[in-house]
Amino acid sequence: MGESTQQLKVWCTGEDWCPITSTATLIGRKWHTVVIHRLLANGPLGFNALKEEVGGISSKVLSDVLEDLEQKQLIDREIVNEKPVRVEYSLTDIGESLEPVIQEMAHWGEAHLTAAPDEESSVA
Repeated sequence: MGESTQQLKVWCTGEDWCPITSTATLIGRKWHTVVIHRLLANGPLGFNALKEEVGGISSKVLSDVLEDLEQKQLIDREIVNEKPVRVEYSLTDIGESLEPVIQEMAHWGEAHLTAAPDEESSVA
């Protein structure tokens, strides 16, 4: 994974916190980081394999997440000409460059989060 020279265009006010909020907006939805994490761990995956790897996500939500991540240029969608024809999803260079961010999120969570006894006492 090399340093990406392509940059995503986002509207920003120029404040010093803007790169943080823009990045959070790109990946901040619940399933976005999970899909990116599973593609980082497994490489390119077809829809059903990705759904199985993610676990707990409906086909509709996964389809919406993949469409959004593709629009945000974080994943590629490739039609694989096999019989039967299938679709495979992989990270773009920009998507792959999120690896240290995703790893740090995991490390922080492992260090600072624990299972809540019930939903009402959960912070998330």
